[in-house]
Amino acid sequence: MTNDVVGASGITKKYGTTTALDDVSLSVRRGSVYGLVGPNGAGKTTLLGILAGLRRPTKGEFTVDARRVAVLPDAPKFDPWMKAREVVDLSFNLALPGGDPAAVDAVLARTGLLQVAHRRVGGFSRGMLQRLGLAAAVVGDPDLLLLDEPAAALDPAGRREVLDMVSDLRGDSTVIFSSHILDDVEAVCDEIGILNRGQLIYEGTLEDLIRGSSHLPSYCVVVRGSSDGLVALLQRCEWVADVSAAGSTVIVTAASSAVIEQELVPCVANSDAAIVSIAPVERSLEDVFLEVTQ
Repeated sequence: MTNDVVGASGITKKYGTTTALDDVSLSVRRGSVYGLVGPNGAGKTTLLGILAGLRRPTKGEFTVDARRVAVLPDAPKFDPWMKAREVVDLSFNLALPGGDPAAVDAVLARTGLLQVAHRRVGGFSRGMLQRLGLAAAVVGDPDLLLLDEPAAALDPAGRREVLDMVSDLRGDSTVIFSSHILDDVEAVCDEIGILNRGQLIYEGTLEDLIRGSSHLPSYCVVVRGSSDGLVALLQRCEWVADVSAAGSTVIVTAASSAVIEQELVPCVANSDAAIVSIAPVERSLEDVFLEVTQ
């Protein structure tokens, strides 16, 4: 048994003359939470559909080393006459016949649906349907869970609950988590894959992505009082690529982290400025995502 639950090589999917996926290769480690991000139309839903066995690739190969695979589409739908408990109970008995039925109420409670478990789902809001879809997906204790925008229709509290559930699954299940909400991916994912126009343009850890981006490293220096003298001093330094100021805050950019870490503190120490703080400018997933996709 390999350490990869999902492996794909050269996956291409065409719809007529439109190429939805173009030679995509990826691997997903067992027990990890893998974030799949990309602009609308990048091919995320198509790729999840192929990995779930719901669509056939035009070209390429993939393997899924999992006994039980659960899928949550971005807009789950259920027969409107069914009650919430019946939906989850049906999923549970299909996935784990003969299992402990207490799991149904436990999952309904975790997804915040226990109080409405007796209600028919035809009257549920989209957010409630998304919670119900997640409950139906996880109640069968899947080895691989494929989530397509699982928190898109939820309020901030609901999103937090979903992210906590996904994080709790780490190590027990393998999760592929597609989302356009980059903060969510950044919060729970071990590795990410960035799809753009059908191509996987990055796969790896968030840390490696940010470190390997082409953006030059910057530090923020906050002074007490005027920053004019410090700015003038930094502008004369050969190692400084750029310097800007807004009030008492100075942003310094250099060609490399090694240079700015070695040169900035001695330079600031030689100035007359009263230093309040010095810290690196942290880049978010959104910053790098916009950089690599545009």
